[in-house]
Amino acid sequence: MSRAVVVGAGIAGLTAARELAEAGHDVLVLEASDRAGGKLRSAEVAGTTVDVGAEAMLHRRPEGIALASAVDLPLVHPTSASSRVWTRDALRPLPRTVMGAPLDLDGLAASGILSPAGMTRASNPQPAHFGAGGDISVGDLVAQRYGDEVVDRLVEPLLGGVYAGQARRISTRSAAPQLLDLLTRDEVVVPPPPADAPPVFAAVDGGMWRLPAALAEDVAGRPGCAIRYDAPVTAIRRTGTGFVVATPDGDEAADLLVLATPAAPTARLLGDIAPAAAEELAAIEYASVALATFAFRADDPAVAEALELGASGFLVPPVDGRRVKAATFSFAKWEWVRRAGDGLLVLRTSLGRYGEADSLQVPDAALVEASRADLATATGLPLAVPAEDVVVQRWGGGLPQYWVGHTDRVARIRAAVAAVPGLAVCGAAYDGVGIPATIASARAAAALLQ
Repeated sequence: MSRAVVVGAGIAGLTAARELAEAGHDVLVLEASDRAGGKLRSAEVAGTTVDVGAEAMLHRRPEGIALASAVDLPLVHPTSASSRVWTRDALRPLPRTVMGAPLDLDGLAASGILSPAGMTRASNPQPAHFGAGGDISVGDLVAQRYGDEVVDRLVEPLLGGVYAGQARRISTRSAAPQLLDLLTRDEVVVPPPPADAPPVFAAVDGGMWRLPAALAEDVAGRPGCAIRYDAPVTAIRRTGTGFVVATPDGDEAADLLVLATPAAPTARLLGDIAPAAAEELAAIEYASVALATFAFRADDPAVAEALELGASGFLVPPVDGRRVKAATFSFAKWEWVRRAGDGLLVLRTSLGRYGEADSLQVPDAALVEASRADLATATGLPLAVPAEDVVVQRWGGGLPQYWVGHTDRVARIRAAVAAVPGLAVCGAAYDGVGIPATIASARAAAALLQ
C-alpha cells in the first residue's frame, strides 16, 4: 500500500485526500495554518456563526452538491431576493446577463444602469471577433459586442465579485468560455430559464464552512489517514520513485504527492523538481480582498427601512469610485442566516480588487468606517445606528487572476508536472475559482495518481 502526502487542507486538498483514501492509500494532509477549510471559513458575529469566506457554490455543476451529499450535509438555495447594481447614484435592478453580457436589452434599458448613449450602443450590438483558437479578455470581447459602458457598469462589477479582477485582463477562455460562442453570433438569443429550472446556486445549510469541516472529519477518521495542522511544508525532494516532504517537525516520506496550495507556494516547492512548472506558477498573480460582516438589530425601524429592500445585496462598478465593491445582505439571501440571527440582520461588504492591495493596508476600523459610509450612501442606513457586532476577515492574495492565456499556461504547468511521476497539483489556480471547479481539479489530480 502506498503513502500519499497532500499539502494544503483547503477544499481541494481535502477532496484529493478523500479520493486517495477511497482508492486505498494511506494519506497524510499537511496544513500550514491551525484549521482546515482554506477560504471556506466561519466566524461568530453577535453570537451567530456565519461564513466569512465563500458562501455559496454553483448548483448547476454536480461536483459540489455531490460532495456535500457524500458527507451528509443538507443543501439550501437562495431566496427570491434580487441583486442590484449601485451605480449612477442609485440601487438599480441587475438585468439578466451572462457574466455581464446583457441577455435582456429591455430590462437593461429599464434599469437605468447605462447612460442614454451607452444604451444606444448596447442596443446596436456588433458580432465580436477574435483569433480562432485564441483568447481575448472578457472586457474586450463584450466591448466589441455592446460597447465600453456595458463593460464598465456590468462586466466589471460581476468579475470583481468573482475574481476581484479587471475585465480587460481576465481571460474569456478560462473565466467565461460560453461567451466565445455566444457573442460571436450574428444574433444572441438565450430564452429565460423556465419557472421550474433548478436554482443556479446552492449552499450548505448553516454555512459553506461546514463542508471542509465534514471532509476533514471524514479523512482524519479513516484508518491510515491523518491531518496535521501548523505544519508548513518548507521543501520537497525527489528520492528515487518517491518524495521527501520537509516540515519544521521533520521529514515525511511519500510515494505520491499532491500540492493543493496557491500558485506562489506551489512554485517555491516545485523549484527543484519541476522548474518549468514553477516558473509558470510564479507568473500567476493574485488579488487581495477583505470582508466586513455586520449584525444590526432587526427591530430598529431605521435599519428595517434601509435594508429590507427585497434585495440580496448589490454590486459596485469601479467607475463609480466607491470603497466597497459589493454588499451581500445575507439575512435576505439565506433563510438560515435570518433564522440563526434571531432578531439580527447580518450582512457583509467586500473591499479590494486586483491592484488595490495598498487600500487594504489600513486598520480594521478604517475598513469598517469605509463600509458604513458606503452603506449609508447606498441604502440610507444611518451612521448613527450602531452595529451589534462587526468582524473583518482579510484574504491577502486570496483570488488567482485568470489573465488572457491562462488556459495555455495551465496546460504547460500540467505537462511539466506530469513529467514527475507520482506528483499532481490542484486548487483554485487552475480551472476555476468556484467550489465545484476546485473540487473537480482535486478529483482529476487524485485520478492521475491511481
